[in-house]
Formats: sequence, C-alpha cells, structure tokens
Amino acid sequence: MSLLRPLHFFVALVVVLVCASVPAQAVSARAATEQVEAELIASVNAVHPGEEIFLGVHQRIIPHWHTYWINPGDSGIATKIAWKLPAGAEAGEIQWPLPSRFQLGSIANYGYEKEVTLLSRMRVPADAKIGSAFPIHATVDWLVCREDCLPQRVELTLVLPVNAAGNASRAGNPLIEAARSRLPVASPWPVRVEIGNEALLMHVVDNEFRAGKIKDVRFYPAQWGRITHSAAQTWNTEHDGIVLTLTPGEDPAKPGEAVEGVLVVSEGGDEIARGYAINTVATAARASSPEIGLTMALALALLGGLILNLMPCVFPVLSIKALSLLRHSQHEPLQARWQGVAYTAGVLVSFAILAAVLIAMKQAGSQIGWGFQFQSPLFVLAVGYVIFAVGLSLSGVMTLGGSVAGVGSSLAEGTGYAGSFFTGVLATVVATPCTAPFMAAAVGYALTQPPLVLLAIFLSLGFGLALPYLVLSAWPALQRRLPRPGRWMDKTKQILAFPMYATAVWLVWVLAQQVGPGGVAVALGGMVIIAFAAWLYDSTRSGSLWLRHIGTIVASLAAATAIVGGLAATESIPLSASPTVPASSATTHQNWQPYSAARLEALRLAGKPVFLNFTAAWCITCLVNERVALGNDAVTKAFHDEGITYLKGDWTNMDQPIRAKLAEFGRSGVPLYVYYPPGSAAEPIILPQLLLPDTIFNAISPIARAVVPNP
Repeated sequence: MSLLRPLHFFVALVVVLVCASVPAQAVSARAATEQVEAELIASVNAVHPGEEIFLGVHQRIIPHWHTYWINPGDSGIATKIAWKLPAGAEAGEIQWPLPSRFQLGSIANYGYEKEVTLLSRMRVPADAKIGSAFPIHATVDWLVCREDCLPQRVELTLVLPVNAAGNASRAGNPLIEAARSRLPVASPWPVRVEIGNEALLMHVVDNEFRAGKIKDVRFYPAQWGRITHSAAQTWNTEHDGIVLTLTPGEDPAKPGEAVEGVLVVSEGGDEIARGYAINTVATAARASSPEIGLTMALALALLGGLILNLMPCVFPVLSIKALSLLRHSQHEPLQARWQGVAYTAGVLVSFAILAAVLIAMKQAGSQIGWGFQFQSPLFVLAVGYVIFAVGLSLSGVMTLGGSVAGVGSSLAEGTGYAGSFFTGVLATVVATPCTAPFMAAAVGYALTQPPLVLLAIFLSLGFGLALPYLVLSAWPALQRRLPRPGRWMDKTKQILAFPMYATAVWLVWVLAQQVGPGGVAVALGGMVIIAFAAWLYDSTRSGSLWLRHIGTIVASLAAATAIVGGLAATESIPLSASPTVPASSATTHQNWQPYSAARLEALRLAGKPVFLNFTAAWCITCLVNERVALGNDAVTKAFHDEGITYLKGDWTNMDQPIRAKLAEFGRSGVPLYVYYPPGSAAEPIILPQLLLPDTIFNAISPIARAVVPNP
C-alpha cells in the first residue's frame, strides 16, 4: 500500500502537468513542431466594431520539407484552419498564395517551402463592446512532407482589444501585407480553354506576351485531376498572346465545365513571379481547319481583292475609274494599257507601304489589324480632306489635273499616268475599312507570318483590287463596248462628285464618334477653308502672271492652314472614352447590349444564346449590314422570341478586349458576326461578312426559317 502512494502521486503529478500545459498552449499565438513553426497574426493590433481585417497563419518550414496548396497535386493534404470566434464574427476561406511545384520521381505536388502565410478575411461584429477583449482561436491541421509525411495540428490563440473607430496607430503584423502581395490577381486579359482528345489548350490573349521576355509559364489547377500534374507544360507565343499545352488528368474538364486555378508567369529578371486567377469555361476544341499555306493564302487574297471592288466603301473611287475608262477608250491601245499599269502600280505601292507599316508594328509588339489606320482621328481627317478636294475637282471648282484623281484633261496628251497612279493610291485608302469574303482568312494568315510572306499576301490582295481595271485597260474589245466620250462626260463628272462629298460626310461622322462634336467643328471648318483656297486658286488662273502668283500663294497658305491647323486641333482632342456605346448603330431603336468579355462569359455560363457583332463607325460594310439585316424588324423580333442576347462591340477606337476576341476567331478586322447557340458547351457559328436577314435566320434557326420581307 505504501508502495502505491508514490506511484499514485507521480501519476497525478503527470496528469496535472499535462492538463496545465494545454491551456498554456491554447492562449499562445505561436506553436511549433519539429518541422514547422506556426504563428497566428493579424493586419491590426486592435479591432473596431463592424470592420473587416485580415488574419493569417504564418508557417516557417525547415529546409527540404513542404506543406500543401489547396490542390496538393498527386498526393498530400491541403492545410485546414478551423476558426473559433466571438459570437457574430465570421472568417472567410483561406486565400492561397502562389504555390510551388515539387517533383519526386513520377509524383508532382503543389505547396510551400521555407515559409508561407495563409490569409483569411474576418468580419468583426458591429456590436463588439469597446474596451473588451476579442479572442481569436484557430485549430490548424497540415501535412508536412519530405520523403515521409507527418500530419500535425496546433492550437493558436490571439487576443486583440476592441477600440473605438477613431483610435489611430493600429499597425498589424507586416507579414500580412507581404502575403497579400503573393496572392494571385484577377486575369487582366481573356483566357479560353479548349479540350482536345489528347491535350488541354489554354489560350492567353495578350499581345504584351509577344514583346515580353518570358522565362516560364505554368498553370496550377485548383481542382484535382483536371490535368496530369507530373506532365510537362509546354507553351509558345502566338501573334496575340501565348498558348499553354496541358495533359488532361484523371478527372478532366468536360465542355461547359469550369476550369479554375492560377497561371504563374515568370519573366527574365523578375525575382517574384506574377500570378493570375483563372476561372473560365472549357469548350470543345474547334475542328481544326487545314493549314491554308502560302499558295492558298495568295489565292484567297487575290479573290478577296477582286471582291473588294464591289464593296460599298470602294464605290466612290469606282466612279472615278469608270470615268477614266471612258476617256481612255478612244486612245491608242498602248497608252490605255500604260494607264492600267500606272493605276496597278499605285495600288501595289500603297499595299506595300501598308504591309511595311504592319510589319514594323508587328515587330514592335503592337496590336495590328486590317483597317487599323482608320482608328486614328488624324488619318480620318486627312482622308476626309483629300476626298473633299477630289469632289471639288470633279464639280469644276478647281482643276487639279491628272496628278490627283486621274480625271484631268492632260490624260489626252499622255501625261496623265501620275493621275492613274494616284487613283490607285486613293482606291487603296478608301478600300481598307472594308473586309471582303475570302480576304479575312488571307489577312489573318499573313499577320502570323514572316515579313516577306506578309508582303507577298498584301501585294496579291492589291493585285486583286487592281485587276479589273488592268484587264479593261489592256482589252481593246471591252473598251469598244464603252460609250463614246462627249459633252455629257462633264455633267457625269460633276454628278460623280456627290459620292465623294457623301464619303467626306461619312468621314466627318466617323471623326465625331472618335473625338466628339469638337472634331466635327474642326473638320467642317477646315473644309470651308479648303473650298475657299480651291476657288481662289482656280479663279486666278486666267489673270495676269502677278495675279496668278498671288492667288497660288494665298490659296496654298489657306489650304496649309486648314490641313495643319485641323490636324493639330484634332490631335489635341482626346479620344472618346466610351467604346462600349457603339456609334455605328444603324437601328432606330436599341435592341442590343454593349459587349464586354464578362457579359459574354456570364451569358455563356448560363447557357443563353448570344449574337455577337463587332463593328466600327469607319466600316461601311458594317453599317450596311446593320441597316439591311441586323436592323430588320423580323430579325429583331426573332432575337426577342428566341431569347437571343444581341451584344455589339465598337472597334472605332483601339480596344484591346475586342482585338483579343477578334484574334480568337483568326480575324484581324471588322466586321465579325458570331452566333452562340443555347447551351454553355455549344460551338459558336461564324456568319459571313455580308449579311442578309435570311443569313441570320439560317444561323439561328436552320430548320424553322421565318419569312423575312425584303429590306
């Protein structure tokens, strides 16, 4: 009996010591195991009623060991935090910093080594009593591994005072801000994921990746099994961003399912990688069309250039060419042929210059696309002045001769080759806002190719534009079918001035969409001065030598003042800051919503049908399509009846989200029409660039077609 008492005393002492040690640990903000030291920290050293603060569990991990991310990879367990807070307080989910990848043989894991801070937001109850203590208790479970793995748990408690809201100087632990800088941020650019049979393709659409010096790109999926964690991730740059190739895992995403995770981008010289939160809907990989190749691209460009002659934006210049053909029809065949050669040379030189500009922009990493120059208000105003001056010449206000429009009387003496050349230049300038069928594929291919290939395709496009005039000028039998020239040609020339004035009006309207009403005043004021200069120049031609010199000087100064002053004034006016309200709407009532990537994504996630229209104020083809097809009452009613959301994006001014979306469909310019059928996994349907109401009905309802009245 006497022997048992010391034993009982010893056991009781051990129990007391153990029990005493528990509360000692529970009230401590720090705890440690052999591998990990943990500390509970906060963003403030005192709380205010009703505020939101950050809490953090900071772990210091000994070398060669690691803990785990939300998706641990092939093995492991993510760290868990169970909070015990005062009544009314709420703590959010763990906010996970950028992870690292650990490879051990064929096993790959995601987690943290050395140290990490796991953050959570906490809301302090509004009725927290000022002057009281605010205890925060966390039970933290983690798995720490090297070759072997150890599950561990610690209890952490942090007590903060509750102060009045006006109490200052509450700086918390600096580790909180350091941890916030390691959190992934929302992706600033569109990301799409395509599911193939053997690969998962992640397209990150951002042109800065092309110019940046990227060291590494890696995707960490938040869901287990979306990818094979141990498989290599390969990436390559494209003309509009990067493509990351991933290997599907045991539980791959299906079309219509969400793909979440973090994309980590490391660039040369960066000590800390940048992380971007990704949350997008996977789609089935589009059926890849065969590579068109250089030969096919050249043929498509030639065909697109031919069709470009029929586009509405080229009509004003077609009228000038028709008048020139009438004048050439009675000339010597050799002279007529040379006129065609000169016109073709003007077109080809213009397309070569355009290609050179695109090549330079592409090499500099800029965003490029067909018709890009019309996104510059200065270019729009300059072309407007030229078109207006040509109209004045055709009206007889002044005689510019063959050096400008190819319609002067000097053609008869064989000195009008410069006129045909500059007519080709003018045709190219006003043709660039249009996109013809077959042309989009060729231009899209060209913009992804080396400089010489791009130049060849653009020259083929220009040759297609010039080919009809070249054939007519070289074929005497066709020329003899043209009407004989006569006095009626002067009246015809004057009538043809009005399409030029209409084009000038359109360009002023485009300028208004870009820079607002101030641009209209600048453009119209400059045109008045140009008209005065033209009248003064022509009215002094029949006077004395002294009068002709004075007239020429004054007219030149007036024209220079109009042009230089107009361009300078336009440059000082900021671009319109509202690209989300498309200026190119031709409908009398708004049946569309402004496009945004977020709006489209939300509609697609909900499985709603969507009709997407990318347009621009300077794209006449777009305006005609909106008037003829998209503004048709029957089409509007069909969109309403079928529950189709009509989204319109305005590319009048440079807009990166629209540029990125165009690139997704291999386009470099507008118009682009895409219909997304119902269902989040449905494949989009690309419509042709020339629309009729029936075209839209065939896309949205191929079986039950509606009867649409002719526009």
